[in-house]
Amino acid sequence: MPLTETPTLTVRSLLVWGLLAGLVGGLLAFGFASVFGEPAVERAIALEESAGGHSHGGDGHSHAEEPTEEPADEPVSRAFQATGGLGIGAVAYGLGLGGLFGIAFAFAYGRVGRLTPRATALALAGFGYVAVVLVPFLTYPANPPAVGQAGTIEERTALYFAMIAVSVVAAVLAGAATTRLTPRLGGWPAGVLAAVGYVVVVTAVAKLLPSYREVPDGFPGDLLWEFRIASLGTSAVLWAGIGVVFAVLLHRGTARR
Repeated sequence: MPLTETPTLTVRSLLVWGLLAGLVGGLLAFGFASVFGEPAVERAIALEESAGGHSHGGDGHSHAEEPTEEPADEPVSRAFQATGGLGIGAVAYGLGLGGLFGIAFAFAYGRVGRLTPRATALALAGFGYVAVVLVPFLTYPANPPAVGQAGTIEERTALYFAMIAVSVVAAVLAGAATTRLTPRLGGWPAGVLAAVGYVVVVTAVAKLLPSYREVPDGFPGDLLWEFRIASLGTSAVLWAGIGVVFAVLLHRGTARR
């Protein structure tokens, strides 16, 4: 049923519920990242500082005995980055994502199958995680400090966001294809066919995009693995938190009205 035919579901209420869900999801993601992500970041920073203390830029010349200027104070301390800075960033990102989630739900509800409102919210969170986080991550995974060349960071960032755009557009087209094919093929066959098309498209694009192998020799593989798993886990907690909280608010709000 289109949103306009359901008076209890207005864009304003969906946006408010999305913001509340994003706030909760951001706090949950902050807690997960503090426990599981920050230890890996601390280890990587220690490795980076240890390597930087012997040479700069890999030129093979030691600078231990050269006179140096007093290092300037960091504009933001590492302690604040790991606590307040991480929390503010997680909550701000959660609020923005939650607002977009509410708007996306307003568009998706009643147009993708015959799912209930709560089922639509949970499915949207799952599809969003796959399209926005997982697929781009498989092409350009997150790197901890001390991994990656400074000269390629802008290009890598641009390609990462390009992959997100391709994945999201392909996911939207796959959803539209499912809706169109369902009357002819049935729900499951149409969904499977659209999913296969999505995988083919994103795989082809990923193969065409340039790849980067910038992990330095000797960098601990377990640390790299730990950081990347924590990165995926943080995003999973955020998206799951938004989906579940939004579904609960949606149910309570519609039931009360």
